Amino acid sequence: MTVRPKSLDFMLFFTVIALLSFGVVMVYSSSAVSAYVNFNDSYYFLKRQIIWVTLGIIAMLLTLNIDYHAWRKLATPTLIVTIILLILVLIPGLGKVVNGARRWLGFGSLYLQPSEIAKLGMVVFCSASLARHQDKITSFMKGLVPQLMILLVVFGLILKEPDLGTALAIGGTIFILLFTAGAKLSHLTSLGLVGIIGIIAAIILEPYRLKRLLAFSNPWADPLDTGYHIIQSLYALGSGGIFGVGLGRSREKFLYLPEPHTDFIFAILGEELGFIGTITVILLFFLFAWRGFKVAIEAPDLYGSMLAAGLTTMIIMQALMNIAVVTASMPVTGIPLPFISFGGSALIFTLTGVGILLNISRYIHDK
Repeated sequence: MTVRPKSLDFMLFFTVIALLSFGVVMVYSSSAVSAYVNFNDSYYFLKRQIIWVTLGIIAMLLTLNIDYHAWRKLATPTLIVTIILLILVLIPGLGKVVNGARRWLGFGSLYLQPSEIAKLGMVVFCSASLARHQDKITSFMKGLVPQLMILLVVFGLILKEPDLGTALAIGGTIFILLFTAGAKLSHLTSLGLVGIIGIIAAIILEPYRLKRLLAFSNPWADPLDTGYHIIQSLYALGSGGIFGVGLGRSREKFLYLPEPHTDFIFAILGEELGFIGTITVILLFFLFAWRGFKVAIEAPDLYGSMLAAGLTTMIIMQALMNIAVVTASMPVTGIPLPFISFGGSALIFTLTGVGILLNISRYIHDK
């Protein structure tokens, strides 16, 4: 029986709009000082963020009106393109190196981050694959190994950039998808233990990652180097109190806190808007999670359910990781806060995923 599209989940839609609004305001407030110092234009990052938000909303509206089943047919081509781009970014002369990481492709002022495509591509591919082979999911060799082989290729390429945070976000999302699809808990437990061992090895084998881990355990041991980000972030959050010091009145953004408009924008938000501001953003992410997983539960078919669960998990996992880093609950990973941090390809592909999620919401069963 064909399910006719209905109205989209407007609560989910307006939750995203609210988060984007927070983002635009906070990008300007957190970046005005560094923008003026580095570009002699306080609105430098704001103007670019408005462009990215506009392009992202256009992408969201386009995917919102494309039947989500079309992505099932594009799952394999999307994965192939993703892997090719991840390989290209590692080639000297093609991939752009910033702060020691080779993560961008592009020319002039236009750059694309292939790992952002990988997030969306892996969710689309694994959702299609798990839905097609759901009857084999309880078999380790036939159900899990094919997914794990693809994950290891993508995980390894992203780790090579290096970008452990994004690799962990993708790995964690696929793990949740395997659980959602019905994989045995014994298999998942074994995979989880192997994954933890692999992460520990990746940290030990890279000196800068080990330094970040040690700084996380005791940032005050090296307050001017490895512990600097964490300490300044905590200063910002602590200064905010309940109501904050006032919008635009942050002190940490005066070149004290590194990356105040990207990875640590939540710290500036906490300083300026206080506990009230941070809890509001957190509640908006909870609302997004509730509506997203509701769409997954009520989707008309297994593929729609898997796709909605994967898209929701990917976004929420990144939000949790970013907030955990800012609050010194986990080591620094370089994961931006979805919808709020300054960014180009990250914002566009996140909103593309939201558009797909909203399209699925148009086909949910009537209750």
